[in-house]
Amino acid sequence: MTALDGYRSATYDDAVAPDGTIRPVARAVMDAVLAHDVGALGAELSTEIDAMGIRFESVDGDDSWHVDPVPRVIAVAEWEHVAAGLAQRVRALNAFVADVYGERRIVADGVLPQRVLDSADNIEPAMAGVRPRGGVWIGIAGLDVVRDGAGEWLVLEDNVRTPSGIGYWSAARDATLRRLALSPGPLPLDGIPAALQRVLGGGRVVVLTDGPDNSAYWEHDWIARRLGVPLVEPSDLELRGDRLLHHGAQVDGVYRRTNADEVDSDVGALLHPAVAAGSIRMVNCFGTGIGDDKLAHAYVPDMIRFYLGEEPRLGQVATFDLGEPRTLERALEVFDELVVKDRGSYGGIGVVVCPHAERADVERLREQVRASPGDYVAQRLVPLSTHPTVVDGELRPRHVDLRPFVLMSAPDAVEVLPGGITRVALEEGALVVNSSQNGGAKDTWVIP
Repeated sequence: MTALDGYRSATYDDAVAPDGTIRPVARAVMDAVLAHDVGALGAELSTEIDAMGIRFESVDGDDSWHVDPVPRVIAVAEWEHVAAGLAQRVRALNAFVADVYGERRIVADGVLPQRVLDSADNIEPAMAGVRPRGGVWIGIAGLDVVRDGAGEWLVLEDNVRTPSGIGYWSAARDATLRRLALSPGPLPLDGIPAALQRVLGGGRVVVLTDGPDNSAYWEHDWIARRLGVPLVEPSDLELRGDRLLHHGAQVDGVYRRTNADEVDSDVGALLHPAVAAGSIRMVNCFGTGIGDDKLAHAYVPDMIRFYLGEEPRLGQVATFDLGEPRTLERALEVFDELVVKDRGSYGGIGVVVCPHAERADVERLREQVRASPGDYVAQRLVPLSTHPTVVDGELRPRHVDLRPFVLMSAPDAVEVLPGGITRVALEEGALVVNSSQNGGAKDTWVIP
């Protein structure tokens, strides 16, 4: 007997085929996992993560960070296809953000309805006419990618405002490799600091944080230490004219990780004049939140065709513009089958999986959508793939998504790091995988 005896998933599983056999791509890793007592393996990893002081606070106030010891494995040939699609997508999104604050050609040419921009929460009028240093609005993107019931990779959401996870992923990799040493191992992550430095550019760079109360503060500190640059709070910086100073020395680059990302905030008042003047490089720039907009997401395939003149290399989960009357009526007819999202929410907040929700809640939401359709988007329910995960000392299928990281140092210079952090919905059948919603995480190995 093994820990996989009786293991079955109701959808596509990344590691285990429907007949219960281990998929070839996952064989070496699963053999290494099964050589251990999986319950003890998970407990050891949790103890190490706690000892490292890694924290990420959930909506319930729990700041422990759960890492599953069973890595997800992707073959390099498959990963190259995914990575090419991610790079293409971020190039198009960067062009879109630049266009929104420039000529708005995409609206003038009838590709994107004007109402999408008029009703967006994350538009920054003060950025109109601004050209960030190097033409880069989106320095770091952390998209959310899923596999459907057929194993096809699809983009679920675009996160280009303040994506987190890159430091947590590296920590999960280090801790996992100490227990599952394989040869050949996964493509390494030791290039992360150099890639971040390319995004931030030369000169004096700082990482800007809210301080220890930020849920991802551990990662802010990790990034600053890895880059060998100061970790600062807004009060540590001074604006003199259109120059930003730290301890009297001019700052050339700011990696902003504060929750405040609006121009109309204390952080905005501090940084915006320097950004507008081009005296600092800001990652990610004010105004990139329009690329996170859940309604704009529905039009990304059109953005790729419009800005790049290419067909999308990676699919996305079908997303419906409820502001279009005919689309709204069709969506209301099949409302019980959809996933409905509050357009301005993030972190898994405001997501209702209608087939799994209480009937009364669904009906209440239906009326809210009918009354104010522009405040919501709807998506097809995708049966997210599963992966073996240690639950109560045993391997159980749990739904997962993937957050890979795409780094842009110039509009035509894009790097996709190999793999990403796989996020896990720890409750049986749960589909919301965000760490802020009490989800867990696991490492993702790209294997040559």
